[in-house]
Amino acid sequence: MSKDYYETLGVNKSASKEEIKKAFRVLAHKYHPDKNNGDDKKFKEVNEAYQVLSDDTKRANFDRFGSADMGGFSQGGQNSGYGGFGGFDFSGFNQQNGESFDMGDLGDIFGDFFGGGMGRGGGRSANKGRDLSVEIDLSFEESIFGVTKDILVNKTSSCDSCSGTGAKKGTKMDTCKSCNGQGKVREIKRSIFGNISNIKTCEVCFGSGKIPAEKCNDCGGKGIKRKEEKIKVNIPAGINIGEMVKMNGMGEAVQGGKSGNLYIKVNIGSHSIYKRQGLNLITELSIKLTDSLLGMIYKLKTLEGNVVEVKIPENIKHGEMLRVRGKGVPSSSGRGDIIIHISINLPNKLSNKAKDLIGKLKEEGL
Repeated sequence: MSKDYYETLGVNKSASKEEIKKAFRVLAHKYHPDKNNGDDKKFKEVNEAYQVLSDDTKRANFDRFGSADMGGFSQGGQNSGYGGFGGFDFSGFNQQNGESFDMGDLGDIFGDFFGGGMGRGGGRSANKGRDLSVEIDLSFEESIFGVTKDILVNKTSSCDSCSGTGAKKGTKMDTCKSCNGQGKVREIKRSIFGNISNIKTCEVCFGSGKIPAEKCNDCGGKGIKRKEEKIKVNIPAGINIGEMVKMNGMGEAVQGGKSGNLYIKVNIGSHSIYKRQGLNLITELSIKLTDSLLGMIYKLKTLEGNVVEVKIPENIKHGEMLRVRGKGVPSSSGRGDIIIHISINLPNKLSNKAKDLIGKLKEEGL
């Protein structure tokens, strides 16, 4: 009887690669023989189905002929790319025509089965501290021109007393006996595949190959300590609301690993007369009817605190815009402008004298 690989994985024939991979992960976890109530036979069937449906050529042959043999599919015979895994075909991930195919999916899946962390080279991925995120408040002017701020962050940091070594000041470091100073140890695990050899970071020296002869009194030999730390943050000019500043290595420290990153999200206050629009600053100017007809000089205060005289031309219309160049938001490509939106303020009531004057303008045809 021909096998229906789609039915094995519980997906439709139109399923995407991502849907197929997701279904495989779920079933592989469910049936893995090393787990309680695992099923060796079903696990192999699921793997076989995934090897076919995750490969475009094999899947096309299966859809057309009901078999993947036309695409060179085998079940661990001479064509199998990796020996010692009876019944599991890794040939689709072998080297062909000098190109090395990605084994990331299998590495992730086997990493889940065997305790996680297997990298491409067979060892565990580097230990890294947690990333941190904080928020700071800026004034409108600070966001436009940039500013340097000191912030306090409570986090796990490298111990100041021992500079992160974990050793008491003035004492020596001994060779780690657990890994013989190599920083890594070989771990053997038994599974359905046979004995799996995995290189992992030494958990005694955390990969350094050295341990303190006398532990630091301040951190107890850990090399890290939780404390409140003052951090200087340089906010670049022109930063916008919701944007983040990333500070590499300023997150939480971890034993024998790399510190995480610190992300600073900015909140920006409003301004009394300006709003930001890209690299331009927008302001509203309401003028009297007579000023719109006869023109005027308007004294505009810039964000720097300087005063710029802006000429309002005669007969300017409601809704027109005036531009003051080079006084907007700074950027690497130059500086934006100030855009003035003109609105004409019409009086709610007119005196008798004003009505007489307007009547004369009407006689003039205005």
